[in-house]
Amino acid sequence: MAEEEYGSFVDWTQMGDLKQSSGPTKVDCKDLKEFKQMARQGYWAKNHTLRAQVYQQLIKTIPCRTVTPDAEVYRDIMKSGGSKKPSSHIPLPEFVDGNAVPKYCLKSESIASVHQIMNCVAGQFPDISHCPSLPAVTALLLHFSKDEAQCFEHVSRILACNEPGKRLMDQTFLAYESSCMTFGDLANKYCAPAHKLIVGTAQDVQEVYCDWQRWLLGDLPFSHAVRVLDVYLVEGYKVLYRVAIALLKFYRKHKAGPQNDQGAQPQDSEKIRAEIQAFVRGIASTVSPDKLLEKAFSLRLFSRKEITLLQLTNEKSLQEKGITVKQKRRNVQLALNPDTFSSEIVSAKEMRDIWSWIPERFALCQPQLLFTTSNHGCSLNRFYSHCEGYEPTLLLIRTTDGDVCGAFLSTDWEERKRGGNKLSFFGTGECFVFKLKPEMERYEWVVIRHPELASSLKTRGEDDSAVAEGQNSDSNNLPQPEKPVGELSPFLSARHFNLTSKNTSMFMAGNFDSIIIGGGEGNALYIDSELNHGRTATCATFDNPPLCAETFQVSLLEVWGFQDAMAS
Repeated sequence: MAEEEYGSFVDWTQMGDLKQSSGPTKVDCKDLKEFKQMARQGYWAKNHTLRAQVYQQLIKTIPCRTVTPDAEVYRDIMKSGGSKKPSSHIPLPEFVDGNAVPKYCLKSESIASVHQIMNCVAGQFPDISHCPSLPAVTALLLHFSKDEAQCFEHVSRILACNEPGKRLMDQTFLAYESSCMTFGDLANKYCAPAHKLIVGTAQDVQEVYCDWQRWLLGDLPFSHAVRVLDVYLVEGYKVLYRVAIALLKFYRKHKAGPQNDQGAQPQDSEKIRAEIQAFVRGIASTVSPDKLLEKAFSLRLFSRKEITLLQLTNEKSLQEKGITVKQKRRNVQLALNPDTFSSEIVSAKEMRDIWSWIPERFALCQPQLLFTTSNHGCSLNRFYSHCEGYEPTLLLIRTTDGDVCGAFLSTDWEERKRGGNKLSFFGTGECFVFKLKPEMERYEWVVIRHPELASSLKTRGEDDSAVAEGQNSDSNNLPQPEKPVGELSPFLSARHFNLTSKNTSMFMAGNFDSIIIGGGEGNALYIDSELNHGRTATCATFDNPPLCAETFQVSLLEVWGFQDAMAS
């Protein structure tokens, strides 16, 4: 058998259609874009030897730190330790967090080889403190290795990757936990129906999302996991987010089927985790590897740069909370205590629904009432004095007609002062507007749903402006002040995007006689200086319909801040 050289660890009776090699026998391609397409389309997927050779070539080109353990190091370690036969009774390193080695299509005795390789890795990489995906990655690579030493070298190179801005595998709890938060943020934005389903059925959404890497590297059947590995080795970490979101979309479709036509009742998170795990493990019966990847690459996600910025922002948030090592998880949904929460506009359940929309790094925060017209009066000056110094904030409005709408605002209102006396827009693309009554709907930054709006270069120094409803023509042009790099919330800051229209980044603005949320062809919300009258219209920034009656009177207005629950 031609595969013997690269298949000595494989139980060929378990390989199914992959048992007989077919298709191309070599890859002759130097164009990266074309090579990506070949990986996505499974060019080498039916030839075991070719896939093994491609993996070897791809991993060999990974930029690594100067001293990276190779196959010879492994052989020397094995010689110095005697010629003991590998044993699966050897415990795995603690950093795998209890994750077992998935068997995939390995021989039973090959599991012992994975244990031996990983323990050798642990000795050579003492800085690894949390790497739950390593057992699955090692097991997958062993299918395509000549011997244990080659597999060890391949794993070592993936772990030792030092290319700036590129990550291949989380190796600390901080990196892993921030990746789970980042996945939650992406699911919230790009898989809203499934996110809503999980929010409505699981007591702890983040606990469910912490399994996202295991879905791909551990739960997916071999035929699917190996196709994910194909594109992961070519394109990197972002591929994992894509495929995990695709899995979430298929799971939601599965739950919407007639056999699951049951009312969504909050359940123990462990049950939801088990349901998703069972679905992923059995996905081959309904979704082919090609269909899974097709769905994954049809998603229009943020750029790799934006996802990196989001991950770094989440890491910083965890560091500020002192969460850098594994600890008992606090139920994020309990951050909003229904027994102590009190608002004159929304119920605890409605606030919990809003909480499911906010970025994951604020999930452990408790709502803190900063301003309410019922206590502080209808004064814009008092509004500013109570809200300045807090970031982000949540604006809630109830109209005299009983409609409820509002906005999540990413940036401190004090930022408005940078524009001097001019009404200037500021904020980031994490801002969104919403309505709760008569129906519930969120409207995010238009660029999230239409990334093509950020496809051309923005003229340097060009002022971002909008027509502010209720303003004189002299104040129609609202410049967006520049803020030094590092002071603005980094994620979804408009300066990172090459926007095709200056009207698509008008998030929030305020001066002595009004506050404005959203701009461009109208304002999502405009509130006068007495916090008494307002207007709402379609705006380019959020692509929203009017949030209530186009002209309305404010019955009550509240502003909520985010208090760190870990510190309370």
